[in-house]
Amino acid sequence: MNEQQKRLMAAADAQILGRGGINLVCKASGISRPTIYKGLEILERDDWTDERIRKIGGGRKKLTETNPKLINEVESIIESDIRGDPMSPLRWTCKSTRKIAEILSSRGYQISHSAVADLLHDLDYSLQANRKTMEGKDHPDRNKQFEYINKQVKCFQKQGNPVISVDTKKKELIGNHKNAGQEWRRKDNPRRVDIHDFIDKKSGVGKVVPYGVYDVFQNNGWVNVGISHDTSEFATASIRRWWIYMGRKVYGDRNAILICADSGGSNGYRVRLWKIELQKWANEVGLEISVCHYPPGTSKWNKIEHCLFSHITMNWRAQPLTSYEVAVKLIANTTTRKGLKVNAKLDKRKYPCKISITKEQMEGLNLQKHAFHGEWNYTIKPNK
Repeated sequence: MNEQQKRLMAAADAQILGRGGINLVCKASGISRPTIYKGLEILERDDWTDERIRKIGGGRKKLTETNPKLINEVESIIESDIRGDPMSPLRWTCKSTRKIAEILSSRGYQISHSAVADLLHDLDYSLQANRKTMEGKDHPDRNKQFEYINKQVKCFQKQGNPVISVDTKKKELIGNHKNAGQEWRRKDNPRRVDIHDFIDKKSGVGKVVPYGVYDVFQNNGWVNVGISHDTSEFATASIRRWWIYMGRKVYGDRNAILICADSGGSNGYRVRLWKIELQKWANEVGLEISVCHYPPGTSKWNKIEHCLFSHITMNWRAQPLTSYEVAVKLIANTTTRKGLKVNAKLDKRKYPCKISITKEQMEGLNLQKHAFHGEWNYTIKPNK
C-alpha cells in the first residue's frame, strides 16, 4: 500500500473500533496519531479520492542520510561514558535523550530528543536500571567452603542435631510509611502514607531490627524483632530466644548445634564479641556450638535469605508498619505452601555498641578451629 492507503486503512480501523480506537491502531500498526487523524479528516470529505499521493522517495530525508556521521557521534557520546572516559560529556551529567540532543546541537546537528531516542533504539540501546550482582571479590576457596558447609550439614542431619541459618534482615521504619509492593484495593483508593520517611521522635518509635533464625530441617523460622542496635550480643540473644521458644522443644536431648552465618555483620567471623557471647550460651545450655561462615561476598546464598526473609517481605508488601505490634504480627503470620511456620517476638532490651573485648577474654574461649579454614569454621565447647 502507498502512504494514502495506509493512512485511510488505519483511519477506517480506528472508526470501527470506536472510543480508544486511535490509540489501539497506533500501538498495533506503529502509525503515528497525527497520521491517523489526517486519515479521518480525508474520510469525512467527499473528494478524498483526489488526494495527492507523494512519490516514493519524497519528503524529508532521514537524519542519518543527510548526516552520515550522526550515528558515530551518538555512539561516541554514549560509549565514552560506558568505557569510563573522564572527558566524556555525559560522565558527570544525566544520561538523558535531551542531554544528548543538547550536546549534538552544540556540535552543529539539528536533532530533537525524540529523534535521539529513535536512534538509540535502532542501535539496540534501551533504558536499564542497575542490577545488584556484585558483592565483592570471590575467595579462591569459595566453592570448597560451600562443599565443606554442605558436608557439615549432612553430618549434623545424620546425627539428628539441629542446623540453623542466621542473619539480620533489613532494618524497617515504624510508622505510616510506604512499604514496597502492591495489594488489592478498590479502584482509585490507594492506601495513604506519609510523603517523607522521617522517624517520629515524639512518639519514641523508630526502627525495628529483625534478626532471623531458620531451622533448616524443620522448615521453621524465628524472628527476634529488636528495637535497639544490631550487635553481636543482640544476635546471640536472638539465637538464645529461638532455643527457649522453639529449639529446645525439638532438640532438647541433643548436645551439638551447627550455625550457618555470613562472614560479616554482627555474626561475622572476625567479631570477637560474637564468639564471647556464643561461649556464654554454650556454658548455659551445655551445647557444642559449631559455626560455619559463608565466604565473603556470598551472603545471598545463606538459606535464611530465600527460605524466610523473602517470604516475610512478600507477606507484608504494601503494608505500612505502623507499630511494633503490626510488624511482629505480619512476620509471625508468614506461611508458604511448603509448610513454613514463623514465630516472632518483640525484644525491647537495649544492646549497647562498642563493647571492647580484651585479649584475656579471647584466651578464655574453649574454641577449636577446624582443619579447613579455621577462621571460618570452628566449634565452641562449654567450659568445664
